[in-house]
Amino acid sequence: MNPIQSVLITGANAGLGREAARQLALRNGIEKIYLACRNLEKAEAAKTALEAETGKRIFEIIIMDVSDLSSVREAVAGMKSAVDAVILNAGGTGGRRPNALTNAGVTNIFAANILGHVVLVDELLERQLITSTVLYAGSEAARGIPKMGVAKPDMQSLSAEEFAAIADGSKFGQDADPLDVYSYIKLVGAHWMGAMARQHPHIRFVTMSPGGTTGTNGMDDLPFLKKVFFKYIGGTLMPIFGMMHSVETGARRYVDGLLNEKFESGHFYASREGSPTGPVIDQAEIDFTLANPDFQDNANQAVHRFAA
Repeated sequence: MNPIQSVLITGANAGLGREAARQLALRNGIEKIYLACRNLEKAEAAKTALEAETGKRIFEIIIMDVSDLSSVREAVAGMKSAVDAVILNAGGTGGRRPNALTNAGVTNIFAANILGHVVLVDELLERQLITSTVLYAGSEAARGIPKMGVAKPDMQSLSAEEFAAIADGSKFGQDADPLDVYSYIKLVGAHWMGAMARQHPHIRFVTMSPGGTTGTNGMDDLPFLKKVFFKYIGGTLMPIFGMMHSVETGARRYVDGLLNEKFESGHFYASREGSPTGPVIDQAEIDFTLANPDFQDNANQAVHRFAA
């Protein structure tokens, strides 16, 4: 693998994305970090703060809304040079209408977490603007976290049709809880990355969960009571019981997954079974279906139905 000198991070103005940018800037050899954000004002504030915190002037803003495929394509078309790596960090619970459909025919929550990133990676590959590594933000929710009340996704066939039903929301209905849907979406993402690794062996595709992380903004659009619990009450109590760790620890997983070659292409790394924190392992050790190439190809086929 070629040394990574430049990195593009989606959702880079706050939370895990911003912290990953800070940590990477302090690593030897990193010469350029692109902050891909949808809001210019917030991006500029993050850039100014990162420069002050790191003493580095290596940050560049790219305006990109991963929920909007035209925004993604315009952003890539405007890139003047290739990047070595990309961290697909943006996501969350899909805004105030997570189950509403976008123009692409997928739900808002699916667009934010997967489809925009699918198009981003496809565009980078087609234009030969990515040279080394793609890292996707996975989640332990994809295989369930019983201690946190997160059930394992109930998949019947893992067919392309079932994955497509996750994308357009027909598997759940309009009143589905976005936290439940989120686990299915992250499962689709892990399978998609596995398929991409086999299709593009010259690029390293790693799915890495940041783990249960306090201080993120991914829960901001949840209903009030759930937001209060997960972001404030849970964020205080869960670390005590080992169910959450700091944003610094979560972002460090990204950085390790990006720079440490022991994390293999096509694999999904997250915490050990039963926990969203602690050392990471290959999740195929917990759920062997994650390494099934047929299921991976089904997921890849399904997401690309909506990427045109």
